[in-house]
Amino acid sequence: MAFTLNIGKCSLLGNYRENNEDCVDVKVFPDLIVNIVADGMGGQAAGEIASRKAVDIIPRELRKNVTQHLNPEGVKSTVRRAIVQANEEIMAMGALDKDMKNMGTTVVMAVWRKEKGKDHELFVAGVGDSRCYLVRNRRITQLTVDHSLAQALVEARTISPAEAKDHRFRNVLWKYLGSKEVGEGPDVAVVQLQTGDRLLLCTDGLTGVVSDEDLAAYITNATDMQQCAEGLGQLALDQNSRDNVSCVVIDVAEA
Repeated sequence: MAFTLNIGKCSLLGNYRENNEDCVDVKVFPDLIVNIVADGMGGQAAGEIASRKAVDIIPRELRKNVTQHLNPEGVKSTVRRAIVQANEEIMAMGALDKDMKNMGTTVVMAVWRKEKGKDHELFVAGVGDSRCYLVRNRRITQLTVDHSLAQALVEARTISPAEAKDHRFRNVLWKYLGSKEVGEGPDVAVVQLQTGDRLLLCTDGLTGVVSDEDLAAYITNATDMQQCAEGLGQLALDQNSRDNVSCVVIDVAEA
């Protein structure tokens, strides 16, 4: 069975921010689609610059290096290298300009190859606390792991996952693009796609206020992915999100 992707995207300033430090894009290349969401940080315009750099660099590197002969392990390695390249360029910019010194960005991405026989695989990776979710059969599963201090405490079994949701360190990141902790790049998950799957890539402006259950219900019931993305953004603002809100929604359909 051959697949196609129906995609919607949205990025909102929100009600409390003066500028939008998020950056979202869907890069459609001849044999590749790169869905990417980034949430910048660093004050002044530095966050906006960092998120834009990530959204420019990573698809550029993937387009150059994801070739037809690559097996899944090769694609995973290429995704990691693209993230490392973006990290190095963002760190270099920060070192050259004192106004950019503390800039950084999260990133979450889903990479899909259009080629027949390879279109059943979606490659997912993230750095920071922007997330990717899979909604399948009305159930929602988080595919990425937050690189926050609160999540680190969960993994150390110091606090519970429930406690992490409201923990004072839930938005304190220990790894993001612009930090040495990126190392050799993050883990890359491979999703074996099924018809009817829906995927959400989003910043914490959405997940910080809208529950997983509400996300699953909204995405499952949507019929148009662009309207779904815009509706999710508005849902976050209606629930008083104090951040920029950005997302990409992907519907997997038979070609």
